[in-house]
Amino acid sequence: MFRIAPIPAACTVPGMTVQKTMTNAAWAQLGLLALIWGGSFLSVRVALDEVGPMWIVGHRAVWAALVLWPVVMLRRLPLPRSWRLWAVLVVMGALNNAIPFGLLAWGQQHVETGLIAILNAATAIFGVLFAAIFFADERLSARKALGVALGFSGVVWVIGPAALSGFDLGALGQVAAIGATISYALAGVWARKKMGGLPPLTAAAGMTTGAALIMVPLAWLLEGAPRLDLAPATIAGLAYVSIGSTALAYIIYYRVIAIAGSGNVLLVTLMVAPVAILLGVVVLDETLPVRAYAGFAALAAGLVVLDGRLLRRARARGAAPAPKF
Repeated sequence: MFRIAPIPAACTVPGMTVQKTMTNAAWAQLGLLALIWGGSFLSVRVALDEVGPMWIVGHRAVWAALVLWPVVMLRRLPLPRSWRLWAVLVVMGALNNAIPFGLLAWGQQHVETGLIAILNAATAIFGVLFAAIFFADERLSARKALGVALGFSGVVWVIGPAALSGFDLGALGQVAAIGATISYALAGVWARKKMGGLPPLTAAAGMTTGAALIMVPLAWLLEGAPRLDLAPATIAGLAYVSIGSTALAYIIYYRVIAIAGSGNVLLVTLMVAPVAILLGVVVLDETLPVRAYAGFAALAAGLVVLDGRLLRRARARGAAPAPKF
């Protein structure tokens, strides 16, 4: 997915092997992207006080599409013109926007924002697993299998054994977050199979439009007409998640790929959750259980193993000849 289609939250995808040297500019933009995506969890939580989760996704898709299409036009990028391509984009909008955004927003009604952000990091794990299932050239190596195993152990730690004793709303909220990560991973598979050759920003504009076509009627049906008497904080939250953490984040995301390679974008996965956790603690006065931090540590270890660079550097140091005196 990193090659041809954007994602709303940090995740790994099939074929993420391209890596370049990280420049100071790349690090700065990667950090900005982590801050933007980390803040999206807080903005959704603020908006949920007055707006239902379906309408939050509807707003997010509509306003992001309205920002992205002018960018596509100004850059004179090719436009999707065939009905077949639009059908592909609508499916992509469902898998990469409508379904995961909706599940995450619903889950945030019942689960701390920091916990949702940690579970969202499991997208990287499912991305590698689904790639191995659907693509012959993405089979699990021993290293990838170890990374996936560590990641899944982290998810189990985050959810905790109490979830096995009964599904209350808190447990269901965590399951919804895991469902969102699975949807993101399936979007990666769909993008690789169906969206080759489409410019990334065109794909972003197209799939947010597809998500809007799905979510606006669905939100109207399930939650009624959109409210117009929203508090300033709610409007700010909707504007942030729509324009900032969706439209602007997509643009920055592709700039990072262009200058640093798709492999280095995996680093943002490790940076988003701490930002969301810190904002939840400072702004919302959230307190996460110790097991959540232990689970994130296991998830982070899994992502480091999947990335592979630290392991390669360790082997290189071990293979280096001893200095002679």
